[in-house]
Amino acid sequence: MLCRLGGRWLRPLPVLQHGARDRPLAPTSTGGVKRSALPVWAVASVSAVGSGGPGSWYEALATSAPVHGTEEVLLGVHTATGLPWWACIGLTTVALRGAVTLPLAAYQHYILAKVENLQPEIKNIARHLNQEVAVRANQLRWSKRVARLTYLKNMRRLVSELYVRDNCHPFKATVLVWIQFPMWIFMSVALRNFSTGATHSEAGFSVQEQLATDGILWFPDLTALDSTWILPISVGIINLLIVEIFALQKIGMSRFQTYITYFVRAVSVLMIPVAATVPSSIVLYWLCSSLMGLSQNLLLRSPRFRQLCRIPLTKSDSDTPYKDLFAAFYAKFISKK
Repeated sequence: MLCRLGGRWLRPLPVLQHGARDRPLAPTSTGGVKRSALPVWAVASVSAVGSGGPGSWYEALATSAPVHGTEEVLLGVHTATGLPWWACIGLTTVALRGAVTLPLAAYQHYILAKVENLQPEIKNIARHLNQEVAVRANQLRWSKRVARLTYLKNMRRLVSELYVRDNCHPFKATVLVWIQFPMWIFMSVALRNFSTGATHSEAGFSVQEQLATDGILWFPDLTALDSTWILPISVGIINLLIVEIFALQKIGMSRFQTYITYFVRAVSVLMIPVAATVPSSIVLYWLCSSLMGLSQNLLLRSPRFRQLCRIPLTKSDSDTPYKDLFAAFYAKFISKK
């Protein structure tokens, strides 16, 4: 439909689709809005629309319902508390980690403790089963391969029955990963949407503009990179501490566990340059999340807290866990030098 304006017939602009109502373009230097200090790749996916575009997979994630819900949670906390965004990010992280991941981490330790307490019974069953299979193999003249397969098949069945009996299948201990990792992704993407202007406005001001002035200390602009690298390096150090605490808890790790430990160490180090290329708001969230992870790891070593969570006692438990941890840390990293 045409409309008449100032003696000329004009065609009205097309109506925006529902999904694009709150997706403003990346800021430029015109119009008084500060140009984004992020790398080109960091804001490229904001305008990557279309199923065949190179950023279409990320666009689908950035506009997904879980990310939108995370944005609403952050905006709700910011509106309800009136705190600056740096404090809002920290408060939301502490609340989510305390309300979601801490109970799941306690449940993980509960399952692992029950599995550990089953090990003597499993070893006893393995010894008796090995003797029975050996006798049966001699009677029926089984080959070594048949005897081995028979042993493994029956051993898996018996161990599975023990897990069902005590309701402690090791797979249940992985529930923390299946919840924590997606939550980490959704929070990171939501903060990236805020920092690049790819989300709606709040109280007449875009969230990006608020983040640009709601930082603290050496990172007053949460939409910019941390040029000092203090935040990225801190994230890497905290993650390495978490890995080392886990490694010091394990005595006589298997080859697979050793490989996993080295892999996680490498990922922790690689997180430093990655964190140096994303907005400070995201790195601040990563740092707060890592600090909460370290705190939860130390808290779950406390005998009183484990007793409060009804985590069964095991032979590897210690009455002085923090003293033992410090002694192990000193012996591994200090006394050798």
